[in-house]
Amino acid sequence: MPSRLIRLSLRFVLPLALVLGLFAYAVVPLVDNLTLRWFVRDLDARSQSLANALQEPVSEYVTQNAERRITLLFDRALRDERLYALAFCDPAGKLVYKTESYPASLACMPDQKNDAPQSMVRLPKGPVHVSSNTVERDGQYLGKLVLVHDMSFIERRSEDTRKYVIMLFALMAVVISLITVLVAHLSWRNWISSVKGILRGEMNPRQEQPQWTPPEVRPLEGDLRALLHDLNMERRTRDDTTHIWTPEKLRALLHEELAGDEVLVVSNREPYAHARTPRGIEVQRPASGLVTAVEPVMRACSGTWIAHGSGSADRETVDASDRVPVPPGSPAYTLRRVWLTKEEEAGYYYGFANEGLWPLCHIAHVRPVFRSSDWENYELVNQRFADAVIREARTDDPVVLVQDYHFALLPRMVRDVLPKATIITFWHIPWPNPESFGICPWREEILEGLLGSTILGFHTQFHCKNFLETVDRYLETRIEHETSTISYGGKLTQVEHYPISIAWHDPRPEDPSVAECRSAIRREHGLPDNHLLAIGVDRLDYTKGILERFQAVERLLEMHPALVGKFTMIQIAAPTRSSLDEYQNFEARVRALVQRINTRFSSGNYQPIILKAEHHDAEQVNRYYRAADVCLVTSLHDGMNLVAKEFIAARDDDRGVLVLSQFTGAARELHEALVVNPYHIEQSAEALYRAVTMPEVEQCERMRSMRSLVKDFNIYRWAGRMLLDAARLRQRERIVAKIRSHSRKSLRRVV
Repeated sequence: MPSRLIRLSLRFVLPLALVLGLFAYAVVPLVDNLTLRWFVRDLDARSQSLANALQEPVSEYVTQNAERRITLLFDRALRDERLYALAFCDPAGKLVYKTESYPASLACMPDQKNDAPQSMVRLPKGPVHVSSNTVERDGQYLGKLVLVHDMSFIERRSEDTRKYVIMLFALMAVVISLITVLVAHLSWRNWISSVKGILRGEMNPRQEQPQWTPPEVRPLEGDLRALLHDLNMERRTRDDTTHIWTPEKLRALLHEELAGDEVLVVSNREPYAHARTPRGIEVQRPASGLVTAVEPVMRACSGTWIAHGSGSADRETVDASDRVPVPPGSPAYTLRRVWLTKEEEAGYYYGFANEGLWPLCHIAHVRPVFRSSDWENYELVNQRFADAVIREARTDDPVVLVQDYHFALLPRMVRDVLPKATIITFWHIPWPNPESFGICPWREEILEGLLGSTILGFHTQFHCKNFLETVDRYLETRIEHETSTISYGGKLTQVEHYPISIAWHDPRPEDPSVAECRSAIRREHGLPDNHLLAIGVDRLDYTKGILERFQAVERLLEMHPALVGKFTMIQIAAPTRSSLDEYQNFEARVRALVQRINTRFSSGNYQPIILKAEHHDAEQVNRYYRAADVCLVTSLHDGMNLVAKEFIAARDDDRGVLVLSQFTGAARELHEALVVNPYHIEQSAEALYRAVTMPEVEQCERMRSMRSLVKDFNIYRWAGRMLLDAARLRQRERIVAKIRSHSRKSLRRVV
């Protein structure tokens, strides 16, 4: 205990002593200089006074050439202990009379002004003060009288002054340190004891609570207890790998930690679309990784999902407030549709979002396109969705989950109207480095919009780092890298990485087995039961590495011709953004490459690549996952890529191999996959060969490890981590607000 008190005291004493020492170091030369100037002025005055007194006798004796009288006069003057020597020089500058002590090196000093720098002369015996004064008689110039004063006493007094100043500062340091330490110990002893009592009582409820709390602790007592409770809850739930996160656990978390069940999700793509078909109105689930990730969260939490109504029969299925309960048949939440004109959709979605931001954030060597008209529509649509959020909110502090790059401006718009809202924005695509993002003409506006979020999430820590560096480059903010927070406009934004995942489902008895899926899929495509099958599931997008994937298949068949006729790649490629020229050209290139490879290696009914450029529902895709020997994910740049995790979740037989691009977020988690550089065609081909020839024992070991990870770190854990962080930040803001309120009250009482 004494050593702890000493260390605590040193925290006060050492900085104070250091500051006072530096101050003394700066002050001592100043004091020396001032002392010297004072003494020089004093000697100047003494010299002038003595010269005036000697003026009359010297002038008289000089005219009489009375050398003996002048010598006696000079000797009497030297009785002054400070006067060192005297001399007289004639008008020609010749030394005529002098005392024995007059330094030969001085001779006749030239005329000088009586200021300190000129009147000081340093001799081997020490510094002297020299002054020369004109001697006249009846207006006739006779010469000049030179007076030399000894200045050694000044150095002695300056040294004494330095000692006194240093001793004064040392004494001040000791006294101030003792007073500071004493006051600090007296002020904090009871406070620390009380806080310790609260901590002990909260961590161990059976321990007796302190009977009395000091007044300075009372305003924080309740908040400390609540914060400790939240810490215990977070410790038990946040990273509890012994329990699987479920919808029920997520729902309980929302009610307990966020004290309410109002959750609003904002996304461009709706989770369910109503389409008009010859058979009537049918419900469709659009192919989207975002919908796959977020829709289970809404099922768990209930609330309202705000999205663009894009289905051909969407308007016919909503009520007067543009709402419709979903999912059909077993409603769990409300879908609120927002309507856009064709012009608005073209500018906001196809233009700024997908011709500008999408290629800007993906390193896929496609040049982004920015138009002022697209930006205007982007602003307009963001404001329309923000207005919808504000109208749908039943309270002033809802939890708003903003999804993806389509709504970079929305968080700030909502924050301006609902300052108490907890806004969690998740950026589902990569975030580029500051230099790349600087291409965007409206970079500051996008960054300001995103900083309206309470929490801003990315897939990986690398993307968080890029965002912090981008903000630091283009905005005036305060960034705390240790806590990954940004202070802008008086509000804090927490920037964190939350690796997204999927909803884990255990196999149901009615689901077809892996063997049934393998047989059915091969039969549907005219393939024998032992045929090697690889699967790829993507949108028809240039960032997914589909061309590089097909080139790897071609190279595989070149390197291992024995696989020709025994191996087939099935590529499910859902059409997307088909109105954009870049996507139309890409689809044409994909089809041309497939045709060339099939022409080269096909024989009879055999084709090495089967391209299925059409939409497939989740059940159909799951059948292909379970039937395949290998799943190929070769994205050129991807935030996470949930296809890899969907394939793993589908393989309850612990078989199958995942070939995964190193440029996906999933590659940072799924280390048992065969990780490749998709640009390295030979490497991908070798990995594909290794996958189709991998022993079942190795397949089982790899797949079990990956299945365990995906099962534990599922979509509910992803959402739960964000909600827990949001609850922690809200609690912190409440405590800070109470502390500030208490401080203001205390200040008013003092005043």
